[in-house]
This record gives sequence, C-alpha cells and structure tokens, in this order.
Amino acid sequence: MSRSIIHWVMLGAVLVAFSVASFGQIAVGISVRVGPPALPVYAQPICPGPGYIWTPGYWAWNDDDGYYWVPGTWVVAPLGMLWTPGYWGWGGGFYVWHAGYWGPHVGFYGGINYGFGYGGVGFVGGEWRGGAFYYNRSVTNVSVTNVTHVYNRTVVVNNRSTTSFNGGTGGVQVRPTRQEEAYGREHHTAALASQTEHEHAAGQNRQNFASENHGRPAVAATAKPGDFGRRSAVPARSAGGEYHAPAMSPKEARVNPGNRGKGNVGNNRSNDGFRSFTPPAKGTATTKNGWNNRNDSNRAQENTNTRGNQNRYNQSRPQMQNRPAQQSRPAQRPAPQRPNPAPHRQAAPPMQHGKGF
Repeated sequence: MSRSIIHWVMLGAVLVAFSVASFGQIAVGISVRVGPPALPVYAQPICPGPGYIWTPGYWAWNDDDGYYWVPGTWVVAPLGMLWTPGYWGWGGGFYVWHAGYWGPHVGFYGGINYGFGYGGVGFVGGEWRGGAFYYNRSVTNVSVTNVTHVYNRTVVVNNRSTTSFNGGTGGVQVRPTRQEEAYGREHHTAALASQTEHEHAAGQNRQNFASENHGRPAVAATAKPGDFGRRSAVPARSAGGEYHAPAMSPKEARVNPGNRGKGNVGNNRSNDGFRSFTPPAKGTATTKNGWNNRNDSNRAQENTNTRGNQNRYNQSRPQMQNRPAQQSRPAQRPAPQRPNPAPHRQAAPPMQHGKGF
C-alpha cells in the first residue's frame, strides 16, 4: 500500500473521530430575549493562501455584557468540506443561536446575507475540485499571486439586507428548502479549534461589544483566526443599521436552558388558545362544564330531607327533648312538678350578687 493511500485513510479516520466527538456540540444553542444588532458593513481581507475558506463574522453572546462581534476570518478547511455559518433564529419567544458546522454541502443558515459568497442560500465563493479548493474571484478577495486555483463566475446578489436574525419581527422570513434540510441531516463536524479560540479571543476585547461599538466594531474581519494585528485586521466601514440599546441587562435577557418552554417567561410567549379559569359564584345556575350544578331546587330538597331525618332522630329519643336546659346532670326519672323548683332557688343568689356591682 502506497504512502499516499495510508495518508488519506488516516486522515479520514481522524475526521470521523472528530465528527463523532463534536457532533453533540453542534445542536447546543444559546437563547436570549433581545435580538442581535445588524451586521456591520466591512471589506474582506485578502485570502492568505490555498486551502483557506472564508467564515463570515457574526454576533456572539456573553452573559455579562451581551452581544459582541466575532470578526470574519479565513480558516484552513478540512479537506472536501464547506462551512455552514451559524445564525440567530426567532422561535418560542426567544432568539436562539444555531451553531455553524462543516459538511460536504452548505445547509440552511437562516437566509442571512453574510456576503462574500454567503448570500442567504448556499455558497458561491468557491468549490472543491478533487483535493484542491477553487476560488470564485467574482465574490472573494483572492490574489493570483498567492492562489492559482481560481475562476470567475458572475453572481447576482439581490439581497442587500444586513439583518442578522431569522424570523420574528424584522427578521429574515425564510424557511429551509427540502434540499437544505437534507444537507442538514448529513454527517457534520463542529467548528475547528482555531475558530473557537478566535471567538474566545474576540470576547476578551471590550471594543468588540455592541454596547461599546454600537454595531460598528473596530475589527470586523481578519486574515487569519486570532490575528488582530493592524496588518490583518479590517475595521467596519459602518454599522449595518441604527443601534438600539437593549431595555434589559444581559443577565435578565439570558434564558436558562431549564426555563425554556416553562410558562410565559418574560411575556414573550403567545397566550393564544389559553383561557383563564374563574370559579363560579355561589347560587348560580348550572354551568356547561359541570361546576356548581347544585341549583336552588336541589338545595331545597336536601333541606327537606335533612329536617325529616332530624325529626325521626328526635322522636326515637324523647328524653332528650324533655331535658331541662340548666340541669347539670341527667335525671333518672322526671322531676315532680313544684311551684319553685330547687334548681332555680339555688341559682338565684348569684344573680343578686351580680346586680350589686
């Protein structure tokens, strides 16, 4: 077996192992109650060399300080794979982050126009031909001095929007096609280590936070991941839209994973189909749901039956009806009739003392 074959087999095994280990991270998202700012307007730095694929910038989230800009950058791509950018999507009353991934095809990324080949559907900035990546110079900044595998294919871009999220009020109203859904079910790998380190480094710079730059970051793109030097960094030309500071703090806006889907959190969920329950008032007529179905005639019948039962009970015990009210202990037989019963003579003195006060 030749060395080249062994090399490709080992590379394939590494990619498969990496994919299995990292696939669970792809679906992990962040949910917040405030939407991200518009995408800033910036130029693409020149491609540093062959094998690099452009990964557009995006707004990431920090629980302490809110949204911050992760500059777009050129990344050495896994062989034969393309990058599907992540995107913010409105759903269930929250803005949820759908992480990007590597795969054989570009799947759904919310219809967001990230530019430079990512116009909202697919990717037209280049393609794999065998073991080499060819760049479309019509939409990417590639120099033939650094890269020889190039071509020119005119691309008509109709979407000039800088909206950074899908769905909801003001978002991009696009749903995935059947083909994009099929691409989404393919074997994928999560972001490379260089990409996650690039995002982490961006979060360490206060100038990248929207609260500081108001949607116009000082570093909008870099030539390589983590390279924020002057020669590599490209500033934003302008903000993609008017910046509006959130009305709530980042900690208030953050939705914990355990709270999603529980109740009407933050009044963001719809109450369609919900009707509150009000207990019926006493004495009202029978309701449709069966509550308070004991009407006045039923209660009158119950009172009559109750009195009849009580009379029968009293008749069975006549001595209880003839018992003196003030007699302290039961008598064995009825007391004789006397003008002044003894119990009343004994009770008279205390009443005389009472009048003396």
